[in-house]
Amino acid sequence: MVEPFILRRVKTDQSIIKDLPDKVEQKLYCNLTKEQASLYEAVVKDIETKIESTDGIQRKGLILATLTKLKQICNHPMQFLQDGSEFTPERSHKLSRLDEMVQEAIEEGESLLIFTQFTEIGEALEKYLRQTRHYNTYYLHGGTSRPKREQMISEFQSLETEPSVFVLSLKAGGVGITLTKANHVFHFDRWWNPSVENQATDRAFRIGQKKNVFVHKFVAMGTLEERIDEMIEDKKKLAGAIVGSDESWLTELDNDAFKKLIALNQSAILE
Repeated sequence: MVEPFILRRVKTDQSIIKDLPDKVEQKLYCNLTKEQASLYEAVVKDIETKIESTDGIQRKGLILATLTKLKQICNHPMQFLQDGSEFTPERSHKLSRLDEMVQEAIEEGESLLIFTQFTEIGEALEKYLRQTRHYNTYYLHGGTSRPKREQMISEFQSLETEPSVFVLSLKAGGVGITLTKANHVFHFDRWWNPSVENQATDRAFRIGQKKNVFVHKFVAMGTLEERIDEMIEDKKKLAGAIVGSDESWLTELDNDAFKKLIALNQSAILE
């Protein structure tokens, strides 16, 4: 019973630790391309007819599946379609923005982490940045063997290694590893539990970090991503120091509230 009321001690509290640099967080608001918007609207239209006739566990499953589909579309059409089509920046403003910012960081001699909860996006990002942009890349996911994992971390952290990109699935890279060579952290898609995101960010923002850490969180404007981000910020204002939250609260929304959550704002479509 006491867990929800335990205060959280954070590393930015100077009474706890004084030798860490600053952590700077920013939201990166992206539009949807016309292709993304078309796919998004089709999924919304489909769920609006189905949700009225479901309840209980079936309704919760339908909501979670729909949220996943919409997040896939916000990432890149290729991920949602699962058709082997091209993973190009022209089809996703998120990928376009990431592409630009990774280039800027590498040119400045800085290394970076990219987190995603989807292994297929992690694989596509690593392949794109390695084959198209010719960066030195690493990819850690749940299926990575322990020896391979340790080898990649060691190489990435080495002073002899050129500025690099480390792509990680959020759960596999969330705890237990140190990647302080990176001072940029990108959350390509959002996990709806802030503590999970913070644990991932702390792979770079921890003891041993000598530079300021810049955390970039992507948000697709006019979509469920923007509205859920606003809801999370409101919850944090009410209980910013309380531990113990998950994503199940989204399935408790009534039908009207859920429809408002996922509705697409046409003004956010990239012309």
